[in-house]
Amino acid sequence: MDELAIARTRLCLVHGDLTRQAVDAVVNAANSSLLGGGGVDGALHRHGGPEILAECRRLRRAVYPSGLPTGEAVATTAGRLPARRVIHTVGPVWRGGGHGEAELLAAAYRSSLAVARAEGLRRVAFPAISTGAYGYPGPEAARVALQTVADTVRVQPDDFDEVRFVLFSAADLALYRHELQRLRG
Repeated sequence: MDELAIARTRLCLVHGDLTRQAVDAVVNAANSSLLGGGGVDGALHRHGGPEILAECRRLRRAVYPSGLPTGEAVATTAGRLPARRVIHTVGPVWRGGGHGEAELLAAAYRSSLAVARAEGLRRVAFPAISTGAYGYPGPEAARVALQTVADTVRVQPDDFDEVRFVLFSAADLALYRHELQRLRG
């Protein structure tokens, strides 16, 4: 496991499956409907079971009738997952980089950590948000993800024990390793 300590928080890189992470919260790279989809979103719903979808439907009816806005986050049960909670966030669709994509992606990471902090969830696992169907280029996504999380942890040094990036492909792991090295300076 590749890692970097920032204050009291460990930033870790793991090559693996997000659905198998025994942490306080896993972050879902959701679509705005909150009703499941492909990639990470579909896998978390399949492995977590119908409880996640039921809670997402309640949120849609009560809080987000038009869907969860890009860059925001909300938590639900984790159902049968080994995590305690699922934090759903919507990353931006890549449109060439000139449409605020980096700011929206950073907001998705910050919002997810804010939800975790509010619920006292100290160990959080992220996927590579927006890099699948939303087309965000891996190198840029890794840079935004790691820098945003590192900056957040520096400002809130007592709020998290571990922030883990769980990367399904070896190629994504290599991109995140490169960015982790850059953060080390």
